[in-house]
Amino acid sequence: MGDDGGNGDAENAEETDTDVEELTYAGAGVDIDASEAATAALVGAANAGDDTETESDYAGLLDIGDRYLALATDGVGTKLLVAEALGDYSTVGIDCIAMNANDLVAAGVRPVAFVDYLAVDDPDEAFAEQVGEGLRAGAEAADLALVGGETAVMPEVVKGLDLAGTCAGLARKDAVFAGEAEAGDALVGWESSGIHSNGLTLAREAVTREGDYTDPCPFEGYDTVGAALLEPTRLYMDLLDPMREHGVRAAAHVTGGGWTNLDRLGTFRYEIDDPWPVQPVFDLVQERGNVSDGEMHRTFNMGTGFVAALDPDAAESLAVATDGRVIGRVEEGDGVSIRGMKL
Repeated sequence: MGDDGGNGDAENAEETDTDVEELTYAGAGVDIDASEAATAALVGAANAGDDTETESDYAGLLDIGDRYLALATDGVGTKLLVAEALGDYSTVGIDCIAMNANDLVAAGVRPVAFVDYLAVDDPDEAFAEQVGEGLRAGAEAADLALVGGETAVMPEVVKGLDLAGTCAGLARKDAVFAGEAEAGDALVGWESSGIHSNGLTLAREAVTREGDYTDPCPFEGYDTVGAALLEPTRLYMDLLDPMREHGVRAAAHVTGGGWTNLDRLGTFRYEIDDPWPVQPVFDLVQERGNVSDGEMHRTFNMGTGFVAALDPDAAESLAVATDGRVIGRVEEGDGVSIRGMKL
């Protein structure tokens, strides 16, 4: 679809080629609405009667006096199946750390430590070493400590492997982002490195519909289609201090749910005028899977992996200082308007 993709008409944004079955995230096996409802039920039951935790969309914040102890947990997801198909687990550890540490940054918290959990059906030194190399690389890039981990062998529970982790962070109470934008704010966005580690269930089904992970990649930068899917998630640790210095009110890590993640900044209308360009990997997924523009933007980051809301007078300065760009603005209303669509 390219950077200027979309049909320019919200009502027509869902139209696709009727000759090929249209893929959706739910059709591929992941229903975002059902997932969010299940998560809400779990959190509601677990937190019943507990008022020690401060609410945050990206991390649990525990009051420990003059600071918050923040915790975030996440995994790599079905990106692991691409790694398995290619026999290359060298970057999934980076994804594991990035998906957690970026969430803490979105809350205004500095990640300081990480613990991993690797579950396997059959222990194998070769892939375990590769996973460990990725975790070490991710920890070094995020400037946090790997403080331990657990490897569980569960052949009746796990098929292949699963990799997840928990990230801990610390922040002064006055340093944590307020968590809600204001009407009139500008939106600054930062480029993603590709698909990151969300929406792979849809991406995998799309690219293998008429091909395989080992097919030559049709665009530059990767030898195979699978290698493009394995591009590790970008780490956004370097944004934390500049965002604080420029008075960012709220930030969004664009993960599961794609651009609807901006709703976490508060109930407003998010007008996106100048998003980062869509990388070729998204075009590949859309073309092979016959995925609509709307479904792509509700599933993937589509080139922009992190967004912050702040006073418009400070937005350009933050963008220049961090290689970001002013991508839009916050208005009264609801929904996300991008590339001719309202999500």
